[in-house]
Amino acid sequence: MGDNFGDSTSLNQRVEQILNDLRPFIQADGGDVELVSVDQGVVKVRLRGACSGCPMSRMTLQMGIERRLRERLPEIRAVEAVP
Repeated sequence: MGDNFGDSTSLNQRVEQILNDLRPFIQADGGDVELVSVDQGVVKVRLRGACSGCPMSRMTLQMGIERRLRERLPEIRAVEAVP
């Protein structure tokens, strides 16, 4: 899957675009994700709704969100959930 991100598109904008692609799947289970920050390759997100207290949220974060971001943006090193 190729991305058409221009050089003028900031890393934050590229991360937000990818989260927007994932959002419908997360919302289908009653949750949501909010971008908090991107700093030195670490993306911080806040899981909302059903995801905020779900035991599966760690798997959603690592196997879904982190995997997709790292596939499409090699400069991303990790994704962390923040309260």
